[in-house]
Amino acid sequence: MFDAFGHYAPFIQDYIYEHGWQKLRAIQLAGADVIFNTDNNLLLSAATASGKTEAAFFPILTELAQDPPDSVGCLYIAPLKALINDQYLRLSDLCAGGDIPVWRYHGDVSQSQKRKLFKHPSGVLQITPESLESLMINKHADIPRLFGDLRYIVIDELHSFLRSDRGGQTFCLIERLGRLAACDPRRVGLSATIGDPRAAGRFLAAGSRRKTSIPKIKNDHQVWRLSMEHFYKTDPQAGAGSAAGQPPLAKASDQAPEMADPSMAYIFDHTRGKKCLVFTNSREECEAVCQVLRQYCEAKHEPDRFMIHHGNLSAAFRQSAEEAMKDDNVKLTTCATATLELGIDIGQLERAFQIDAPFTVSGFLQRMGRTGRRGNPPEMWFVMREDHPESRAMLPVLFPWPLLQGIALVQLYLEERWVEPPRENRLPYSLLYHQTMSTLASMGEMTPAELASRVLSLSYFHRVSQADYKVLLRHLLKTDQIQWTENKGLIVGLSGERVTNNFKFYAVFQENEEYSVHSASEELGTIVKPPPIGDKVAIAGHVWVVEEIDRQRHQVYVHRVKGRIPAYFGDVPGDIHPRILERMRQILAEDRNYPYLMANAVARLNETRSMASMAGMPAKQLVNLGGKTWCLFPWTGTYAFLALERLLKLKCAKRLGLKNFDSVRPYYMQFSMDVSPEDFFAIVKEEASKDFDPLDLVYPKEVPVFDKYDEYLPDELVRKEFAESVLDLAEMRRCVEKMR
Repeated sequence: MFDAFGHYAPFIQDYIYEHGWQKLRAIQLAGADVIFNTDNNLLLSAATASGKTEAAFFPILTELAQDPPDSVGCLYIAPLKALINDQYLRLSDLCAGGDIPVWRYHGDVSQSQKRKLFKHPSGVLQITPESLESLMINKHADIPRLFGDLRYIVIDELHSFLRSDRGGQTFCLIERLGRLAACDPRRVGLSATIGDPRAAGRFLAAGSRRKTSIPKIKNDHQVWRLSMEHFYKTDPQAGAGSAAGQPPLAKASDQAPEMADPSMAYIFDHTRGKKCLVFTNSREECEAVCQVLRQYCEAKHEPDRFMIHHGNLSAAFRQSAEEAMKDDNVKLTTCATATLELGIDIGQLERAFQIDAPFTVSGFLQRMGRTGRRGNPPEMWFVMREDHPESRAMLPVLFPWPLLQGIALVQLYLEERWVEPPRENRLPYSLLYHQTMSTLASMGEMTPAELASRVLSLSYFHRVSQADYKVLLRHLLKTDQIQWTENKGLIVGLSGERVTNNFKFYAVFQENEEYSVHSASEELGTIVKPPPIGDKVAIAGHVWVVEEIDRQRHQVYVHRVKGRIPAYFGDVPGDIHPRILERMRQILAEDRNYPYLMANAVARLNETRSMASMAGMPAKQLVNLGGKTWCLFPWTGTYAFLALERLLKLKCAKRLGLKNFDSVRPYYMQFSMDVSPEDFFAIVKEEASKDFDPLDLVYPKEVPVFDKYDEYLPDELVRKEFAESVLDLAEMRRCVEKMR
């Protein structure tokens, strides 16, 4: 067996002794073997708190100490400043014995610290993708001196980069940096939630001449403390008087005021004297939950024991919350969003609560992994919330979709260790615009051919054709985003400078921008990141359909409809994978309990299964709701569901006599039609099997803006990206073929 400890530098060996480690973990032995004995990239995937950081940095720092580089030797990229700040303390402690400096470079770091880095580039540099973009643009001439002898790039929380343009941006920057600095660093990816290691390994290695080694690490048997309870927002509850189901994982330590919301009371009662997290799926919900829990403290004349943490808060506010969480003597509960989903160490957390279901298995695992970091098992309490249905509510509204989704997420991982794979083979035109402008802003004038060779050769753009790039450049010239020089070169134009000179340009993700919502002459309130035209929003106590979006004035125009939907807050990830919906369908078909369900959840699930069975579900996917009104349950992912909606409206509507179409994506579609179920399936299967252009599923004159920089693209590329990269036609066709 390879002697990893014997290969480590003396200061690493001392660190291990000082911290009382009896032996190295399997992941640390495997990481050392790959780094010391191969020239490959490395993907380390293992459970939270398994020692991944040390597995990567023990051998990397050993090499930097034994052969000091002439520049920064290791670049550490993380998705959050909070994670960098957390790891900075760990790495500084580790590097002190080897006299290896650790630097941070992000918006909260002082200019004096940054100047020291430029004077003496060395050691380990920690950075976010946005700060690396800023560095490439504003310090272009310094890049060769900063990174000329770069040996390693460590990408932490790799899974968070696998399904978004932010990941594409990160790997474009890595390739551009390597070319500019004439360096060829090895890449090391770290993650606790990789479902398809081979696909993640391909993503990690894209644009690199190296293969990726993926050691198979046998994870220790892990115990979870998991519960899932369902609450109506007012009594009575589904399981009132029932003794079925799992009891609470712990006794209550407080009692909420009378008339409290039952779900909020449940959280309030089980958090006093504990260090907990309460995860929500949006910032607005996070604010609302924290506000209610604080009101309960006031009503009980108790000290406030709830904090809040999300991306819209100031850096000082977030950091004070993080410091309080790290203090094991402070027993407070923090209401949070995905900002605390990633791997910062937030102390001896005793339990996490999750309000409703997350949208991904990865998100569930990351959130549960915040707890149980210091010898205790991870502990998560799901809290599924629902209004009592109206007396005449239709069948699909009666289903507790968050409860079914939560069970599906848990079961997919327990049964198959399944986690969402990377999104590959996209047409990322929004990012193409961004990297084109970034390249021109950093490098200055270049010919169209030179610009194309620099941008289109980036591996993330392998599906973009020369013809499409010409279309983009012509449009950017027409809109003054770029302009010709006298020498027939291209530079950033006046309109483009307004974009690239704004600090928000460094990010490819959407910032929250408020839109006012209007119905006729009445203003109803505000939302962020409005949904597409035709989708619904819940605001001012009613449901409204979006008619028009004025992105210049930040206004949304709507009309009112009947029904109820969850409030649309704008920063909820919409990409639910088909496997999750398929597993939800299976839950309805199964005749089994799940050991983590509590009394109300057991009763609500049994009630739902009974309703489904009476309707012939889940085998039957088209259910009659009375007369000519039908409900279709496709049991597929968000983007296949969206493609099917459009297939029905644009390809099948006339033949079906389709009217009054409505949907709650990605769960069900409701409509009236003039044909029989047999004819419905025959027509839909016939139309889906035809070899049509994906653009046929984009409405005439529709320009479906999805990504941050779509507004700067020519309409034809926005439409093409939506048709070929957002709509999942392949999955939709598989779904239709299996329908019955």
